[in-house]
Amino acid sequence: MPSIKFSHEQQKLMIDIVKDSIASKLELQSKNEPIDYDSISKLSWLNKPAATFVTLTINGELRGCIGTLEARQSLLKDLQSNAVNAAFYDSRFEPVSVGEFETLSIHISVLTAPVELSVSNEKELLGCLRPKIDGLIIKESGHRATFLPQVWQQLPTAKVFLQRLKLKAGLPVDYWSDNMSFYTYQVVDVVV
Repeated sequence: MPSIKFSHEQQKLMIDIVKDSIASKLELQSKNEPIDYDSISKLSWLNKPAATFVTLTINGELRGCIGTLEARQSLLKDLQSNAVNAAFYDSRFEPVSVGEFETLSIHISVLTAPVELSVSNEKELLGCLRPKIDGLIIKESGHRATFLPQVWQQLPTAKVFLQRLKLKAGLPVDYWSDNMSFYTYQVVDVVV
């Protein structure tokens, strides 16, 4: 399981950063105490490199989900950019409107570093996957896709999970190649 842990106060601040990033893009005035970015940018835990996904829902329906798979920038910057991208640049949805802002539910996933799996066939791969624990990344000559561990709730069997992930990557469900690479990761969920 992930060794990353966040206190309740840290989780609340992370959610506030996401909300503030979306509100700023919408040019809304915050109803809460403004975030002092000069102060929080000095917090060591927010300056550590991190990979996150920001998932937005309204009444339980997906409204946007964008993230990064590898830690290339600070947790603070990753949260800010993924918040804006999920709200305004997820190609599956229209940008979030001012009227929708107050109804958004925010879910943050902080990812562990991906670990490559060494498998020689699909049966081995399916045997390596841990439902409800592992996220999976597949890569194959220009095709790449991932499912967060939360997707196991809708796709509870490893076979269906993998088939749908292949489709997401633009590959047929029965596709297999020795050139494919697979990576698992886990997440720490932040929901306040």
